[in-house]
Amino acid sequence: MLEHFFQCPYCWEDISMLLDSSVRGQKYIEDCEICCNPIEISAQFEDQELISFSAESIEQ
Repeated sequence: MLEHFFQCPYCWEDISMLLDSSVRGQKYIEDCEICCNPIEISAQFEDQELISFSAESIEQ
C-alpha cells in the first residue's frame, strides 16, 4: 500500500489516501474525508510505482 497526498477538488484541503500498488490501473469514486463530496480517483502503477494520479470532481 502507498500513502498518497492530494488536494480535494471541492474544498482544497490536503487529504491522504492509501493506494494498492499491486493493481496496475484503478478508477473509483471515494468521498472526501473533510467535505464528503464524491471524488473520482484514477491511479496507474508500473512495477508498483505510481506513474499517474488524478482526483477529479464529479459534476452533478
